[in-house]
Amino acid sequence: MKKSKNLILYIVGGLLAVFYIFPFLLILLNAFKEKSDIIKSPLGLPETFSFDNFAEAMEKMDFFRAIGNSFLITIIGGLVLIFFASMFAYYLSRSKSKFSKVIFFIMVASMIIPFQALMVPFVSIYGKLDMLNSRAALIFFYLGFGISLSTFLYHGFVKNIPVAIDEAARIDGASNLQVFWLIIFPMLKPVTATVSIINALWIWNDFLLPSLVLHSESRTLPLSTFVFYGKYTSNYGLAMAGLVLSVIPIIVFYLIMQKQIVSGVSNGSIK
Repeated sequence: MKKSKNLILYIVGGLLAVFYIFPFLLILLNAFKEKSDIIKSPLGLPETFSFDNFAEAMEKMDFFRAIGNSFLITIIGGLVLIFFASMFAYYLSRSKSKFSKVIFFIMVASMIIPFQALMVPFVSIYGKLDMLNSRAALIFFYLGFGISLSTFLYHGFVKNIPVAIDEAARIDGASNLQVFWLIIFPMLKPVTATVSIINALWIWNDFLLPSLVLHSESRTLPLSTFVFYGKYTSNYGLAMAGLVLSVIPIIVFYLIMQKQIVSGVSNGSIK
């Protein structure tokens, strides 16, 4: 009975893996084909593997500028979220006032509001304030839209760290900032890795918010792939190559950090 149940789980897991891998495999195969071959046989193997699409895609995307913008925005945006969310979660978890509880409840509730519902007033208000068309503004907006989830993750971890650790450090003469950065924050390494990966995946792959904020000179990789889609025609071969070039860096990052994200989730659940 147990063997049959395990067999069913393996089959279901294998099918799910195929469903998840198939879209990326389809993009990868078509990235090596000419446009006519993609239209004739989108599911078939390429007759000859050519890297011409990748070379042309890199040129049309202005790949190195775009990937530089993506790295800059993702790294700084992720660090800013870690900096503010960790401190805010520490304050909310240690504060016993009703005000902090209300603020935490509002932040959790805000996570269910989709960005699309805020998109029109967002562009209207910040456009009038002349806060669009810059990478700094985009990082600021990522802080606003990402602080709730990051704080929520940190809060669940911090509240289980004994308050006695804080009190012992204060008796030794440490200030509140010293208690947090020298004692508490190093203990948050697992959840910090989790927050870093979640935010990196979100910021790197995001298309909608950068499309509203950035102009062509500072566009990110997801925005650069849109150059292959015209009003009346689309170059699918170049688009597929551009998509592959866009996702490879974040896949490599995830593979390197996957142990940390699993550790962060498991440690958080144990605590």
